Amino acid sequence: MRESLARTSGRLLAAAAGALALAAGLLTAAPQHAASAAEPAPSAADLTEITGFGSNPGNLSMYAYVPDGLPADAPVVVALHGCTQNARDYYDHSGWPELADRHGFAVVLPQTSSANNLNSCFNWFKPGDTARDSGEALSIKQMVDKAVTEFGADADRIHVTGLSAGGGMTANLLAAYPDVFAGGAVNAGLPAYCANNVATAYTCMYSPADKSPTEWGDSVRAAAPEGTTEWPRVAIWQGTADTTVRPANADELRDQWTDVWGLGQTPSRTADLPGGTTRSSYDDSAGRSAVEVYSISGMAHGLAVDPGDGTEQCGTAGTYYLDTICSSHHTAAFWGLIPTGAGRDQSSPSRSPSVSR
Repeated sequence: MRESLARTSGRLLAAAAGALALAAGLLTAAPQHAASAAEPAPSAADLTEITGFGSNPGNLSMYAYVPDGLPADAPVVVALHGCTQNARDYYDHSGWPELADRHGFAVVLPQTSSANNLNSCFNWFKPGDTARDSGEALSIKQMVDKAVTEFGADADRIHVTGLSAGGGMTANLLAAYPDVFAGGAVNAGLPAYCANNVATAYTCMYSPADKSPTEWGDSVRAAAPEGTTEWPRVAIWQGTADTTVRPANADELRDQWTDVWGLGQTPSRTADLPGGTTRSSYDDSAGRSAVEVYSISGMAHGLAVDPGDGTEQCGTAGTYYLDTICSSHHTAAFWGLIPTGAGRDQSSPSRSPSVSR
């Protein structure tokens, strides 16, 4: 970076953009596991690029995985990769295609590129890319619309998840489009609208603001359509040894989304899960889990996976895909995409009315 300061103005801007990507990209911690030699089982269906999904103001690419024989009115999971990754990488490691085959839903994998961000990060920190009907956020909404019409999917069962920068974008999408997404999962990510430039991106990553639940909740309510009374169910995944996105972010995310739901910050119950994972559940007025926090003891920065053939296993270990627990399985169960009793101690419907302020 220092050498670039002496170069031409164009090179200076490129170097500054590189620093921005590192600040906002989040994927800078050393991986905890080496890549596994195992690959997903071959299938007649495969990851496919889909074009012509809209005006695409965010300059993104749309990829999708549609299992053979997908029934009409199936759910859709939108899965956002982290920095230095792409749709194929997330497809190969996250476990979502395996779960789609087992439980009958489609997966949409948006992809950004170095043309948008030098480290191929979703621009979770740029207001022009995170507001409703703007930039990358609108491109992803257009992909959802395309999936509903192209696959005959159920528009009331659309869910979104993401890792790191993809997790930060996920939180923003849940805030901007609560009428589109029935549920979300933020993996090693940031509270919605935590940052609006590079300086605040650094702050969010390493020392997030200790705002009150109401202040965090107001950020969501301000981004959502006026009069919103229904909110997505939100899962929050965080490793306790993450030095890239500090665990305090999970606390702020919990405060944000429990406030949006009109709940307190004391869990309704907790449970011990595999991989040193503790799940804290925050129930709505009907006794159903609205917000869940999954804390993984000793896990560094990445997406939790658990390779294997067990009913609660999925994914492939690799760089930033850490062999602990299959987060995608437990997230899908929380959303209600997996039949009751298949790795879940209670039923959690996709969406339920909550409160607005």
